[in-house]
Parts: sequence; structure tokens; C-alpha cells
Amino acid sequence: MCALGAVVLVSALIGCGKTPEASAPLPVPVGTAVAVRKSMPDLLAAVGTVEAINSVAVKSLVDGQLLESRVKDGDEVAAGQLLFKIDPRPAQAALAQADAVLAKDIAARDLARTQVERYAPVASKGFLSTDQMQQYRTAYAAAAAAVKVDQANLAATRLTLGYADIHAPFAGRAGRVLVQPGNLVKANDVNALLTINQIAPIFVNFAVPGAYVERVRAAQAKGALVVRVQGDGVPPSQQGELAFVDNAVDPATNTVKLRARFANADESLWPGQFVSVALTLGADADAVVVPDAAVKAGPAGYYVFVVGAGKRVAQRSVTLARSVAGESLIAKGLDAGDVVVVDGQSRLIDGSQVQIVDAKPPNAGASAASEAAVAPN
Repeated sequence: MCALGAVVLVSALIGCGKTPEASAPLPVPVGTAVAVRKSMPDLLAAVGTVEAINSVAVKSLVDGQLLESRVKDGDEVAAGQLLFKIDPRPAQAALAQADAVLAKDIAARDLARTQVERYAPVASKGFLSTDQMQQYRTAYAAAAAAVKVDQANLAATRLTLGYADIHAPFAGRAGRVLVQPGNLVKANDVNALLTINQIAPIFVNFAVPGAYVERVRAAQAKGALVVRVQGDGVPPSQQGELAFVDNAVDPATNTVKLRARFANADESLWPGQFVSVALTLGADADAVVVPDAAVKAGPAGYYVFVVGAGKRVAQRSVTLARSVAGESLIAKGLDAGDVVVVDGQSRLIDGSQVQIVDAKPPNAGASAASEAAVAPN
């Protein structure tokens, strides 16, 4: 019994003295992508507001009763289209009165001129005093001046009569009709009859940091700058052109106001709408580009994991120029053809061995041409 116990004890001691060989860590499964060289647009991103190029509050220029409304809420109107008719009878009566006054004064002028022509030969022979002849000439001059005043009054009355018909000053989209037929309207009243906005073409207003003013102006000097917008219901093909750069930076916000002009033939842009704006300043024709997911931020700056020989990764510091449409432009630290990790970085350290389970083709990623830029922090 004692011998058996001794054998068990010796076996246990021998077993405790063995050191099993340490097992190697398993490769970390990761997704990868290949850094490529491609043209990368230089974009400025902003939030813009759509604004009608022309907007007018239609008001009456005469007092009177509104007889007809030839436009409905939301109608598309043409330039010169008749919108409203105001009772023209008061203006017609004033026109008839002005016409009668003109006729009366023309008769008086003609009489005065006849007197001047009749007495001028008599006065030249001394049979009429100089003072009397001067009175005839003065009467004729006054009558002629009165006719000119009457003619001006008649023209003004005709103009007033023309105001009884209200026409659209330009083509656009009508808003809500605010005054219905039968109501009395006043000249230049505070309340408009309706508002017309020009929808096509249209403006998009936005602002960029004041630090970008020189870049914008330098790019603008080389040619027209393309502006694209995104928003609900706005097709990706909606493209405009930078039309205006403000002449000063707003000191309160340190931004400069810009404006782009869009043809908006499909009327997908609507006044007051908020949209995302991307202003193209140019492009880097030979940029090194990787997916945004490959670039991580650390205490020392941006870095990526590069897959090397033996499928071991190396953590490499990079300089991020900008990010556009899910792709990052690397200014320094990578070259075309480098394989970078885009998924699984949280389980990696410098020198980790990896197993590639998802390799993206070099041209993966959305097109950057129609997306907004995101500047690195």
C-alpha cells in the first residue's frame, strides 16, 4: 500500500515538472482594400438655402374693387399674364374729365394765338400799344402752358386706368391668392394680393469659412466653378455654377457668403429648401486614395494598418488631406498598391498576423464627384 502511494506521488511530481509548449496565437480575420492612385476632387462642403432669383409681392397701384382673379393658388404664370382686374370705372371717368379739360384749353390756346396773329401787324404800325400787344402774347403763352399741363394729366390718368389690370412681371410660380374678388383693395397696401417666385433658374445661398476665400477666388480665376447639391427629391444630376462671392467676410461668423445658380428645369429645387452643397475647387489628378474605414485616429495622429510579408500588419502613420464620399486622400505615408486593413483593426497591434477574409477591389467606394467633402479634424 505504501509502495503504491509512493509511485502515485512520484508520477504527480514528474507531471508537475513538465512545461507544455506555448500555443501560437491564431491569425486575426480582417477585411482589406488596396490603395490606388486616382483623380480626387477638391470639394468644399456647406449647408445651403434655396432662394428664388426673383420674388415679387403683387400689389394694387390704385384703389378700387377687385372684380376678377385670373390666377389660382400655385399656378404657373407667364410673363405679362393678366392676374387681376380692378374696377376701371373711376379711372375711366377721370380720363374723360381730363380729356374734356384738354379740349377746352386747346380751344383757349387757339383763340389766344389767333389774337396774337391778328394784332401783331396793327401793333407794328403803332395803332396798338406795346402793353396791349404784350398782354395778348402772355395770354397765348399761358394758354399753351395750360395745354401741356392738361396733356400730362391726361397721360397720368391713362396710366392709372392701365393699373386696373394687374399683369405678372415675370414668369414664375404663384403662391396663395390672398384677396378674393369683391373685396376693396388699396393702392400699395401692406397686404399683397399674392407672391410670385421665379423657380427656374434659381439660386442656392451658402457660406464657407473665411479662411477659404483665397482658395475660392483663385479657383474661380481659372474658370467657372461647379456646384452640386443634395437633398430630399433633388436628383444627383442637379449641377450649377458659382455665381457670386461676397465682398467681405462676416466678422460675427468668420464666414463668407456664396451663391450658385442652377437651371432647375425640373423644379426639384424649391425656395426655402435646405440642401447639402459641394463646391468643386479643382482636383488632384494623381492622389493616393483608400476607403475611409482604413484610416484611424490615435493620440499621435492618423494611422493605418498595412498588410506586409507573411500577412503581418504594420501600424503606419499617415497624413490625411481630406475625405470625400467615403474615400480618404492620403498626402503622406502610403503608396499605390499598399494593402490596408479596413475592418477588424480593434483586435490588431503592430506585428499581428492576419487572415484576409474580405478583400475589396481597388476601385471600391462611391464616386466622389457628386458628394460633399468632409475636412479632417
